[in-house]
Amino acid sequence: MRLFATFLSVSLLMLLSPALFAQDEQYKLGYDSQPQDGVPKGTVTKLSFEASKIFPGTVRDYWVYVPAQYKPEGPPACLMVFQDGNGYKNPTGAMRVPIVFDNLIHKGEMPITVGVFVNPGGHKDRQREGQPFRADNRSFEYDTLSSDYARFLIEELLPEVEKQAKVKLTQDPDGRAICGLSSGGICAFTVAWERPDSFHKVVSHFGSFTSIAYRPGRDGQPMRPGGDLYPTLIRKTPIKPLKVFLQDGSHDLNNEHGDWFLANQQMLSALNFANSRAEKAGGKGPRYEVEHAWGEGTHNPAHGGSIFPDTMRWLWKGYKAPQ
Repeated sequence: MRLFATFLSVSLLMLLSPALFAQDEQYKLGYDSQPQDGVPKGTVTKLSFEASKIFPGTVRDYWVYVPAQYKPEGPPACLMVFQDGNGYKNPTGAMRVPIVFDNLIHKGEMPITVGVFVNPGGHKDRQREGQPFRADNRSFEYDTLSSDYARFLIEELLPEVEKQAKVKLTQDPDGRAICGLSSGGICAFTVAWERPDSFHKVVSHFGSFTSIAYRPGRDGQPMRPGGDLYPTLIRKTPIKPLKVFLQDGSHDLNNEHGDWFLANQQMLSALNFANSRAEKAGGKGPRYEVEHAWGEGTHNPAHGGSIFPDTMRWLWKGYKAPQ
């Protein structure tokens, strides 16, 4: 059974035709994306981080959601990290993650999970007022294939989250998930790909598995490979124990960097190929757990938001949290 597309800059939105907008308007938020009476509400706290040695000189806001059911004296909480966090935590946006978490945790359909919503980093002298998704270090952090961002989360930010929010986070990779949209989607996959010892669960909303790469010439950095390399790497690399959800729409971007919808289909094909090859070889090693949702939307979170509660049910199905 198949489950039921960068937030766009204002300039890009103006270029989209009314016909394309109609592709996204068909997707509506359901019951579990709305506040419900009698459901305990978690807290969302805004914090900032500017002490990174991995991305020196950058500053960023981040938010920590702690569910009402979390008890400091109890077992460590599960974790889910969201790139472009300002949009994912927005209670009136497309995803409304804290509301969905409140509802699903209350119903026992996902474990007690702390949400960490992280904006991309930017240098203080290059900030764009009112445009948190356009931070100047975003592409360098999100689009490049390296372990840098995974190290930033694991070694720098998450210890600070535990300290500032006074929470204990599980170290079990099955209890740790990461999510993003567009360049944040490929970033989420890269973190789990590079560090499967820390993250097993991935959700990518219209991920940029295309040839966007950090351009040479700035700060002396060389060109780095882009996400279009991933289908090849997946086919040629031993399987990693990842659970991956891919979402995209048939009206997504198609430009000099690539065809987003095709790129996401290539990712699905590669993951399925790796599983098929392992089955034919009779091995007993790990398999990719894969689900996808193809729609008709544009480079827009409407579709992903409309199915987000069901995505969470699939992502956390079968996970047994410690008591």
